[in-house]
Amino acid sequence: MLDLAVKGSKKYWGLLGILGAIVAVGAFFYFKQLSFGLGITGMSRDVSWGFYIAQFTFLVGVAAGGVMVVLPYYLHDYKAFGRITILGEFLAIAAITMCLLFILVDLGQPMRMLNVIFYPTPNSMLFWDMIVLNGYLFLNILIGWNVLEAERNGTHYGAWLKPFIYLSIPWAVGIHTVTAYLYCGLPGRHFWLTAILAPRFLASAFAAGPALLILLCLIVRRVTNFDPGREQIQSLAKIVTYALILNVFFLICEVFVAFYSNIPGHMDHIKYLFVGLHGHNTLVPWMWSAIALMIIAIILLLIPMCRRNEGVLAVACVMLFIGAWIDKGMGMIAGGFVPNPLHEVNEYMPTGPEVAITLGVWAAGFIVLTILYKMATGVKEEAAGL
Repeated sequence: MLDLAVKGSKKYWGLLGILGAIVAVGAFFYFKQLSFGLGITGMSRDVSWGFYIAQFTFLVGVAAGGVMVVLPYYLHDYKAFGRITILGEFLAIAAITMCLLFILVDLGQPMRMLNVIFYPTPNSMLFWDMIVLNGYLFLNILIGWNVLEAERNGTHYGAWLKPFIYLSIPWAVGIHTVTAYLYCGLPGRHFWLTAILAPRFLASAFAAGPALLILLCLIVRRVTNFDPGREQIQSLAKIVTYALILNVFFLICEVFVAFYSNIPGHMDHIKYLFVGLHGHNTLVPWMWSAIALMIIAIILLLIPMCRRNEGVLAVACVMLFIGAWIDKGMGMIAGGFVPNPLHEVNEYMPTGPEVAITLGVWAAGFIVLTILYKMATGVKEEAAGL
């Protein structure tokens, strides 16, 4: 199927060229970081995880969100999702690739990642995070490739693949649950020290992942001869709607528990994010923007007339995606570190090189996604005789 990836229009190669240029800029700044150290970033003693890990946290959710098409199709025989399941699986591959790259650039010295393998520590969540991320990447490559190859050959995928398909469903939940445990297992960080963090992560994942998949389906319809289908897009939109409502509800639960019980350690983090603390309010406009975007998206998605209008649906999905990215990225990471356990406020903002490296990783992920989607749509077009 790789032959389909090397055949394309000028627009296809032009897109890959633009993404490649962004990757090159990111690589330039990464090599500067490699020689100078993480001092080139905005991270500090108080904020040891920053923009890179914020992207990692968000993208794990995007990858896990793919299960929202895999589960109905394989477990409940919802045949309509058969047209787009491969798109969800390939999106998961690209998202996990970016997750691993963000961990790599955050380590400072890339050879440090080998310590997890050479010196395994099963009592550490980082060890299990390595297992679930790489395992989920392997499962999606194995399933996606074999299912697509079988479709191209006009056959059904082998029965041996079914156990891996069924395994991938709880595994998708597991990757984001383990990611949440990375945070809520740290007793010194009150903002993360909550049992609802894993459900909140999953709700966000099941909203942001399918929202991006909807946008990709609309783009695929426009630039290729393959139509993912209106019913499929509308079914995804309903999933996105209720997942987003749950995500906002869980956030309200966090705020209620913190302020009703009057827990200073928890309240200060929320105050910093939404009203500022001790005169520091860098993230306040960002967080209120995230809340506004998510609420407007909920309203648009709840109104059937708006949801069925694909133009309005696309706008709602973009708003949801950006809102979730702010809330679950910078809000979740910076909000957990500021204030520090001594209740001192040392704010964090990413530097220019940090942003450039981040854009480079996103571009690398979209190169992977573009190539995979080129193969998937190529097979779909062949199967339809287009």
